[in-house]
Amino acid sequence: MVWLGAAAAIFRDGDAVMIGNGLSYVGVVVRDVSAVADILERDFELPRTDCDVGDSDRRAPVFPVGETALALFELGDPFVGGAEKPGLHHMAVSVSGLVSAGFDAYAAGLRVLTSEPQPGLGGTRRVLLDPAATCGTITYLSDPLQLPVAANPDGEVERIDHLGVASADNTEVERVFVRKLGWPVESRQTDVEVSTKTESFTSDKYGVVYRNHQPEFIGGLRCSFITIGDLELEFLQNADPESLGIIDYGRAGSTRQDQGAISRYIQNRGAGLHHTGFKVRDINRLLSRLANSGLTLIDHAGRPGGRRSHIGFIHPASLGGWLVHLVERVELE
Repeated sequence: MVWLGAAAAIFRDGDAVMIGNGLSYVGVVVRDVSAVADILERDFELPRTDCDVGDSDRRAPVFPVGETALALFELGDPFVGGAEKPGLHHMAVSVSGLVSAGFDAYAAGLRVLTSEPQPGLGGTRRVLLDPAATCGTITYLSDPLQLPVAANPDGEVERIDHLGVASADNTEVERVFVRKLGWPVESRQTDVEVSTKTESFTSDKYGVVYRNHQPEFIGGLRCSFITIGDLELEFLQNADPESLGIIDYGRAGSTRQDQGAISRYIQNRGAGLHHTGFKVRDINRLLSRLANSGLTLIDHAGRPGGRRSHIGFIHPASLGGWLVHLVERVELE
């Protein structure tokens, strides 16, 4: 099968028909699959099953989290294109009809790289969209993944809150994911860190006089949250190209450090999937539990984050090179 122009146009009354019913799974590449899988089972209380990988004799540990699943792969696994760097690698969009969804993507202007559906995870089939057409995000269309175990409804982790994506251009992101794929914008926000200087002049006769300086921009990000299934894609774009931010190793996170992490990622790898955010019931309780289990944390207590949340990052060295953070927040109707 070749994706030809015979595909029917998916635009009706100016709006795109949504492609996908959520994510089947998210593929993560780590340095030590066994060790990371043990942490997800023991400390995150995620149920585990193992699924066949493509048409090989390999199996990958898979963890249902809410309506989505996480699958772990070793460095160099052919299923992830032989990826040599750890981290969040790809997402598989669940579609009810793989061939028709592939035609819909083609009609929307998204190039499909595989001429025929390829063996996927757990007996599914998948087709790859051109990452150049999806703003650097490695995206597959996939049959729904059927797992023999369900997500833990009473665990510390409720679901995946979001997948963080390093973005070079959020305007282009929305053109692709909203106008072409038909996924809705959940919200937009701008994160800014400023420094305010105050001088004081203290006299034993005239009292104290204060002089407040204009706030100075330290760092910032522009964020677009786009919904797919029970999670959002959080596209993070540097708010000021003249400022690349910094990363203070060994210190708690901040907006300036977040800006630095995104800027450095794009410089080194280009735009693409960056981190995973887990929605949790009690962030400080879980951070304490992870610290007691020996994991290295960037944030030892939740700090204010986007969407009226509290967030806390885990050092990627503790999870085989995969950057994860916890999110505690109240949903708005």
